[in-house]
Amino acid sequence: MPALWAGVLLCVAGLATPAPFAVLDKAAAGQVVGHIFAREAPLSLLLGMVLLLAARRSALARAVRGLGSQFSLDMGLALGTLACTVLGYYVLQPMMELARQGQGALSFGQLHGLSFGLFGLKILLVLVMAWRVGSLAPQR
Repeated sequence: MPALWAGVLLCVAGLATPAPFAVLDKAAAGQVVGHIFAREAPLSLLLGMVLLLAARRSALARAVRGLGSQFSLDMGLALGTLACTVLGYYVLQPMMELARQGQGALSFGQLHGLSFGLFGLKILLVLVMAWRVGSLAPQR
């Protein structure tokens, strides 16, 4: 599942969000991209929670057998993706809207930069999760 999620995020970043700016005026393109992220954010919350719960279950099973902690790197990666989603979309998006209206302490550009950085970090975290799933899979 992390590999599929990584593919979705890379498509959003590399294809879906730049395309409207290539063919539409800036305001219309911004609206299209806003709709894309309005759908990506809840999907990321859902997938992040599913992966967190799976990692938690796995960590607990290992801990019960005396093979590790109740917390795992996979849990940390999933929590990181959730934090990036919450901060990047649910916190910064309303602040960006206020900045467009000339309100708030930070400019739209500064907030957009922070949001962009958090989305990039989320992609990196999901890629690491996908790599770990692939490298930890039993070899045939």
